Amino acid sequence: MTDMYDEKKVPEFSLPPYPHEEHGSEDGLGRAKNPVKYLQSIEQRARERQVAYETVRLLRRDVIECYRKEGVNHYENCKEPVERYARVVLKHDVGQVHPNYKDEGKKYGY
Repeated sequence: MTDMYDEKKVPEFSLPPYPHEEHGSEDGLGRAKNPVKYLQSIEQRARERQVAYETVRLLRRDVIECYRKEGVNHYENCKEPVERYARVVLKHDVGQVHPNYKDEGKKYGY
């Protein structure tokens, strides 16, 4: 059997920002003050990005399944999955968790 008609098990919670290590100099170039923490923060940012992309992929799959299941009635019956998908997709960086940067205007390339 397929799990198409089962209740979805998606937790609704938000994660706190993770610690971020800055580069050593004021202009953001040069050696990091703590290279190990800096590499850990880069790896954590990559993991958070992948989680955000997978979340979008799962939500998109739910929308597609609903459209296929409901057929011509999808305008009325698929409103909730489409709204959840749109809420996540329209966020900056598709809802990716970011650290608390010292300079909030700086996006560090992402």
